[in-house]
Amino acid sequence: MNIYIKEMKSSVKSLLIWCLVMIAVVASSMGKYAASSSISGQSLNDMISKMPDALKSMFGSGNFDLSKAIGFYGAMFIYIVLMAALHASLIGSNILSKEEDDKTAEFLMSKPVPRANVITSKLFAALTNIIIFNAVTFISSLYFVGYYSKGENISGDVLKLMLGVFALQLIYVSLGLYFSGFLKNPRLSSPITIGVMLATYILSLAIDIYSHLSRLKYLTPFKYFDAKNLMNGKGFEIIYVVISALIVVFCIGGTYVFYQKRDLKI
Repeated sequence: MNIYIKEMKSSVKSLLIWCLVMIAVVASSMGKYAASSSISGQSLNDMISKMPDALKSMFGSGNFDLSKAIGFYGAMFIYIVLMAALHASLIGSNILSKEEDDKTAEFLMSKPVPRANVITSKLFAALTNIIIFNAVTFISSLYFVGYYSKGENISGDVLKLMLGVFALQLIYVSLGLYFSGFLKNPRLSSPITIGVMLATYILSLAIDIYSHLSRLKYLTPFKYFDAKNLMNGKGFEIIYVVISALIVVFCIGGTYVFYQKRDLKI
């Protein structure tokens, strides 16, 4: 419990910054919707439909009704997803490895606390961070999207999107933990985790642009909880939920196995 409390105290400042950034991202996204209201909804949809597929994928504007606040939010949601994945990658990859990087591993491991307990405490701290992050993003999304939705019920769509984000964050936080436990050099865990996250994000964009790459969708978590699928009827597909669960269980299990066996750099 002491490790968990210490970890949460040390992450308060960074968590606050991330939450403020996400509020700003949501607010600015919906501010763009307000600015585009001078263009009729159908005209905006027609204009977007004429854009090349590459641009539509990069700006997340395909398959959404941009005349509605929730549709515009869905189009801009890719930026929230990317920020959330980056946040989870950094949390997961740093929460264990920083003890060696900051030269505090010797002090921590000299305590009568098993390494498994250390991992568990830090895992719960990481989960608490992403839960708070998601709660703030969810509440701010409800407020700003609801403000422009003209009475339309948007809570169900926003909730589905945020549950998808939470599942995506679980994947990347567990990947970060795995690399922290597996790699002998703790400094490599963060760049490798972020590199994997960016590579899978780029792959998801490529799949949107080139339909013949659709078979590769199982290799990128960004395709597991796609905003357009969650909002347009498909919802959560069981195959992606199962794959996500397997990744999380494998990575967290691997963290316990490798971190307890690894010689720490102290």
